[in-house]
Amino acid sequence: MREPSNRRSPALVLAASALGLTFAAPMTAWANEAAERLTERLDPLENYHATFEQQILDGGGERLQSARGEMWLSRPGMLRWEVEAPYSQTVVSDGEDVYLYDPDLEQVTVQAMDDRVTHTPALLLSGSADELTASYDVFYEQQDGDDVFTLIPTLADTLFEELSMVFEGQILTELWMMDSTGQRTAITFSDITRNGSIDRGLFDFQIPEGTDVIREEL
Repeated sequence: MREPSNRRSPALVLAASALGLTFAAPMTAWANEAAERLTERLDPLENYHATFEQQILDGGGERLQSARGEMWLSRPGMLRWEVEAPYSQTVVSDGEDVYLYDPDLEQVTVQAMDDRVTHTPALLLSGSADELTASYDVFYEQQDGDDVFTLIPTLADTLFEELSMVFEGQILTELWMMDSTGQRTAITFSDITRNGSIDRGLFDFQIPEGTDVIREEL
């Protein structure tokens, strides 16, 4: 993984996020051309499965937290994000609701899919390319042979100020995010399968017996 340059994390953002940092090189394509390039990458994406490593850093580059886990994504709107270490946590979206399950607390938080939730980076990937490019200014550059797309939100109340997606060819390999506090998150994907076979049951979350349920209203 690249060393983070300069760049949050309540549970939903940590588990369902997919991070960030800014890239120092100048943007090299106009926003409309960059959006077209990104749409060409995302439109053929039906599903995605990978393991991940995540780092969260403060504004000075000091590591605050690290985690690893596994993710499954199926478009439109379905995601399973499992943090395995250093603690267990699961986020599942079935296209209508998002479930955040913390087994240590024996607690699950349920929130309906709305614009704010779907703008978390990992869930953002499960939406349509047209919706994505309508909500963000998109910039493109090449860096070390990879294609880097940087998204700047055009709407208020988003969970990040800048998001970058790194592609090796057609494969998404990294996500970088910076929030309004300067905190940065970097996620690197490995063991990637794109448009393979995924069990749809992974996106059907069954609340474990005895678990406290918190439903967040819009």
